[in-house]
Amino acid sequence: MPNTKSVRLIGLGMALGVAVTCAGLTFADDPADSNLPFEGLKTFSEVYGRIRQDYVEAVPDSKLLENAIRGMLEGLDPHSTYLDQEQYNELKVGTTGQFGGLGIEVGMENGFVKVISPIDDTPAQKAGIKAGDLIIRLDDKPVKGLSLNDAVKLMRGEPGSKIVLTVVREGLEQPLKIDIIRDIIKVKSVKSRMLEKGYGYVRISSFQAKTGENVEDAVEDLKKDGPMSGLVLDLRNNPGGVLNAAVSVSDAFLNDGLIVYTDGRIEDAKMKFNATPGDILNGAPIVVLTNAGSASASEIVAGALQDHKRAIIMGEKTFGKGSVQTVLPTSNGGAVKLTTARYYTPSGRSIQAEGITPDVPISKVKLEMAQQSEFGPLKEADLHNHLGNEKAVKKDGVKADDKTEDALAVQDYPLNEALNLLKGINIVRQH
Repeated sequence: MPNTKSVRLIGLGMALGVAVTCAGLTFADDPADSNLPFEGLKTFSEVYGRIRQDYVEAVPDSKLLENAIRGMLEGLDPHSTYLDQEQYNELKVGTTGQFGGLGIEVGMENGFVKVISPIDDTPAQKAGIKAGDLIIRLDDKPVKGLSLNDAVKLMRGEPGSKIVLTVVREGLEQPLKIDIIRDIIKVKSVKSRMLEKGYGYVRISSFQAKTGENVEDAVEDLKKDGPMSGLVLDLRNNPGGVLNAAVSVSDAFLNDGLIVYTDGRIEDAKMKFNATPGDILNGAPIVVLTNAGSASASEIVAGALQDHKRAIIMGEKTFGKGSVQTVLPTSNGGAVKLTTARYYTPSGRSIQAEGITPDVPISKVKLEMAQQSEFGPLKEADLHNHLGNEKAVKKDGVKADDKTEDALAVQDYPLNEALNLLKGINIVRQH
């Protein structure tokens, strides 16, 4: 784990907005120049003085300086930001799995709040919020012109209180109004179940401090039903989280080799993470499900398993966040979340603004059951006086009935296809 002075995060999280920025400053052209940019600082002092003296309302010095810090960080990239004491505490709580809110990971796009992904089993997901939705109104208040920090504050509130989100969704002509009841969000990052005998399913909704351990425990529980013939690892709409958790999850399925490495300007930003011996599935095939909401830590896992040919990636191209943020506490109880490195897959691929391309692409589709006739298809066994099969024997094992297979295909088509792919791999292996 990182030292106590900083925490490395690669989740998308909340990128805070800015109230005031200073333009027209002249600084040294060489970013490596260690000399103080006195001309730029002089200009900054002039602007600062003008605001204190001439602005229409008196603004506390602490507020002006905080806004200046926020503006300085916001100008770097979408993920670097300043966190005051309250926001820093919320970030620390969020990485441990419990926080208040609606249950959505958000960013800013063209002045609107964009949903990166809804978190599993939260009010937002249950209400129908989807990855890619643009939030344009919060109750009756337009989002345009608000900083992301201000918009997030409006979305917070007492558990049990209601908020109406007006969202624009791709493919729909009219905005949607969605009612959501606020609640305390308790995120269980790992869920698992058996799809069929021998075929397991593990869903990771976010990468928290203990996600790696939780994945190993989940697979061990699945093994209690018998040997594993294959696993679907679902990373859809997973916005990321703690770097070490992504490494732990990847390591669980790899015996050796590089998992991920990071590279930045300072030595602390240059890191390599290698797998340790032991594959909890003993080589059983894996299909990893991804979509456009799979970001950061999800992409590390998908990229590592893809490069090592340990898993087949199925679904949509991922979000493309390939940078590492280091959270550096400040003396006033807040923190600076600063992008300090890019991360690379074992083969040297940078995912930044590119994402992971799936081995088996699946577009967004929704299946509907065809209307069944009252009479099923005629078979030989239905013919009068048909010959029997003297060599027919009962097959061992439990086979899922057609209704179960049809239900999975309708409820979650990509998951159904992942299960079919695992079965196909095993059939080929047997031959």
